Amino acid sequence: MTLKTQLNETHRSLGAKMVDFGGWDMPIHYGSQIDEHHLVRNAAGMFDVSHMTVVDLKGARTREFLRHLLANSIDKVKVTGKALYSCMLNAQGGVIDDLIVYFLADDFFRMVVNASTREKDLAWIRQHAVAFDVDVIEREDLAIIAVQGPQARALVAGLVAESDRAALDKLGRFAALDATSTDGVPLFVARTGYTGEDGYEVLLPQDAVVAFWNALLAAGVKPAGLGARDTLRLEAGMNLYGQDMDEAVSPYEAALSWTVALDEGRDFIGRPVLEAQKVAGNARQMIGIVMDDKGVLRHGQKVLTANGEGEILSGTFSPTLGKAIAFARVPAGEASDVRVDIRGKEVPVRVVKFPFVRDGQAQAGINL
Repeated sequence: MTLKTQLNETHRSLGAKMVDFGGWDMPIHYGSQIDEHHLVRNAAGMFDVSHMTVVDLKGARTREFLRHLLANSIDKVKVTGKALYSCMLNAQGGVIDDLIVYFLADDFFRMVVNASTREKDLAWIRQHAVAFDVDVIEREDLAIIAVQGPQARALVAGLVAESDRAALDKLGRFAALDATSTDGVPLFVARTGYTGEDGYEVLLPQDAVVAFWNALLAAGVKPAGLGARDTLRLEAGMNLYGQDMDEAVSPYEAALSWTVALDEGRDFIGRPVLEAQKVAGNARQMIGIVMDDKGVLRHGQKVLTANGEGEILSGTFSPTLGKAIAFARVPAGEASDVRVDIRGKEVPVRVVKFPFVRDGQAQAGINL
């Protein structure tokens, strides 16, 4: 049975092309994926991401529990509302999911996890929460709208109660606060996103999401679908779970070493494997590549390097750069003489640092 968000009929009324996405009936675009991509890079677009899973964790030992559950250190977040990005690992050091967790009180943290991993995530979290007497509460009553782009924050501010606007304006990146809409609806507004642009992810009651979406439309924010979200996040150098990493891939193999905290005295799930991998220094690596020739880089294509074979993970045509970009997982060592097998032809590609695009501009070395 296909799942639908509260905004399903709204998407259809706006002419959205709908597709199955992890069991959810979701908009891929509203006419032009390319236009929606440029809209977010240059102005503001909004995405229905209500298929994501919100989980509240409550109990006196919640921070202690998260020290054990996450590869990143929850002790980095000390200020109320501050967020942490982390992977949640299995005992083999593989990524069960990547997620964001918000510190709301000493005994209250909020987590947002991926839609496609909802059931296994909840089962894993609940399994390990028992020993810490932590309550795991799935917030199915909440919807999420992501508003992204250079104009996003200003446009959202106009829909927030005047008494909350100053605090919202001061909100730092990767942090959240409680606010109220001009219609009196409670909002949880996070300055996070998945596009490489500034903006907010707004959590609000399911029964208020259609009206809030329509208010954003009236304010001049146009809708964008999952197609543009995918090209935007790849340009921004952000991983997609299930494509760039999974339970057989460690954070070190997914270019996420920056999310691993090997802080002293913290025994998190998967730590021994990561420590051994770090010492060995021979883990596969994820690299960014650009193809200057015409063509598109696609998931599953074979990558040839001087050190052996790898494969394309996420690949797409970048609307901002006007050329094909991709993540690839290849053997350890300097990635030199890299080629991609495209229908039997070995096409040379350049290895580059990602993100490919930041603040709407190509990063140094991306364009020749």
